[in-house]
Amino acid sequence: MTISQFQEKFGIIGKSKEIRDLVDIIMQVAQSDISVLIFGESGVGKEVFARAIHGYSKRADNQLVTVNCGAIPEGILESELFGHRKGAFTGAVENRKGYFEIADGGTLFLDELAEMPLTTQVKLLRVIENKEFMRIGSETVTQVDVRIIAATNKDLQKEVDAKRFREDLYFRLKAVTLYIPPLRKRREDISELALHFIKLYAESNNLPLPHITNEALDLLTNFPWTGNIRELKNSIETAIALNRTDVLDVQSFSFLLKSRIEEKENRNLPVYVHRTPEESDREMIYRALIEIKRDLMELKQAVYKNSQEVQNKDNNNSHINVDEVVPFDVMEKEAIRNALNYSRGNKKQAAKLLKISERTLYRKMQEYDL
Repeated sequence: MTISQFQEKFGIIGKSKEIRDLVDIIMQVAQSDISVLIFGESGVGKEVFARAIHGYSKRADNQLVTVNCGAIPEGILESELFGHRKGAFTGAVENRKGYFEIADGGTLFLDELAEMPLTTQVKLLRVIENKEFMRIGSETVTQVDVRIIAATNKDLQKEVDAKRFREDLYFRLKAVTLYIPPLRKRREDISELALHFIKLYAESNNLPLPHITNEALDLLTNFPWTGNIRELKNSIETAIALNRTDVLDVQSFSFLLKSRIEEKENRNLPVYVHRTPEESDREMIYRALIEIKRDLMELKQAVYKNSQEVQNKDNNNSHINVDEVVPFDVMEKEAIRNALNYSRGNKKQAAKLLKISERTLYRKMQEYDL
């Protein structure tokens, strides 16, 4: 199988040297059972490469199980991975298999690996090395044959240095490391990806295939794409959904132009673009969420600075008006509520807006009873 045939079979879009080199490496390592670590920014398509590795391996006829370690609350992640026995803890009303048993004979893809707690990392290392584990509440060892593919958008070496990730697990996983470069570093792939997403959206929604102008493709090619392929795909879908013709031109992506200008100037200056009322409302809400987050950080810094001044003045706080002090939890709860309202309950989108992990969002929602 050639590299081009491999890309077509597993949906890897791109003609850049970086992508073709990655595919070449995948074709070499996929047939073995060696663990693979995929590293890259959020939105670069790490799961697509994980599926390609599994699909080209000798385990392809068995299951690929995907686990987002950042989306599962810390308290139940271990149970989700390794399963539990009936009565092992409150709520364990029956025996339950974990993801390792479900993936037996196949591949387990651990996304957002850096979010995994240290205690769970210990058990993961044991499974990788000995191919065995114990369910929570069980006294017997369960044997499994699972290939591990892990992914993260964090520098694990820095996580190790900060004592947030186990060094032995890191070295066990990094035998084969695939780095997926961000979209802005392989701009020759953007046009091909854009055309692919246009076709995909039209087919999925039973729409005529829109035509995109060369000027619009130039705009997309030169855009910074901090959200990478995920942001590009969402932008394409938004442009088609809001477009009233079958032609996508520069004006169809005016929201991208606006965000670029605001980022460049780093201030909220009025910029005229042609927008529908729905677009204007969405931008207003999004800007409000950003302002809430920014205000929260500034308030935290201000409170910290004030606390230092109070200590230096022997706790003389007569100049402070207590009514001006807003508790952190009140501001935090309000920011989370606004993000959830804006995303219509989509926790992944809300976490992205707040710039926190989904696991942290779940914990905060439980803490504030949201």
